[in-house]
Amino acid sequence: MPALHAWMHEATETDLPNPNAMTLATIDPDGRPSARIVLLRGLDERGAVFFTNRNSRKGLGLEANKVAALVFHWDTMERQIRIEGRVEHVSEAESDAYWQGRPRGSQLAARASRQSHPIKNREAFETACREEESRFEGRDVERPSHWGGYRVSLERIEFWLGMNSRMHDRITYRHTENGWDVERLSP
Repeated sequence: MPALHAWMHEATETDLPNPNAMTLATIDPDGRPSARIVLLRGLDERGAVFFTNRNSRKGLGLEANKVAALVFHWDTMERQIRIEGRVEHVSEAESDAYWQGRPRGSQLAARASRQSHPIKNREAFETACREEESRFEGRDVERPSHWGGYRVSLERIEFWLGMNSRMHDRITYRHTENGWDVERLSP
């Protein structure tokens, strides 16, 4: 955990855009892999947290196959972190707290979107957003039940440090019943 937090902190102290952007790899219900970028919204000994529509492609994949992989890649720092682990929902209270801190426009768009599902055209989505805006005029936007957070447990963490001549440094931490097993990997 100290190394993980140190690398994350160092990335946030740079001028990198979105140092909390991570690739999330999931397995669809039909067994096909799928990857996309999401934003890290929390990190502690329990795992890495992000939020999304649970009816989206990623959400359906996570419900069917409760495992995921995350990758942070900071090219200018020549660093990469890989995390693999089981996935669980964060508490309703955690989802509510994050939802309440989101901009109102993001809340309305999240309610209006049938994320990852086909729509007729862009205008249909914009109309759905206006309908949500009218529905919640003058009051707080309620978090829909299908929107919330996921936590990827820290079962395996790999630190990759780029070096000249492909002499990279790779260290893997694997969580076990007795703590962390550490291995150095060949680059």
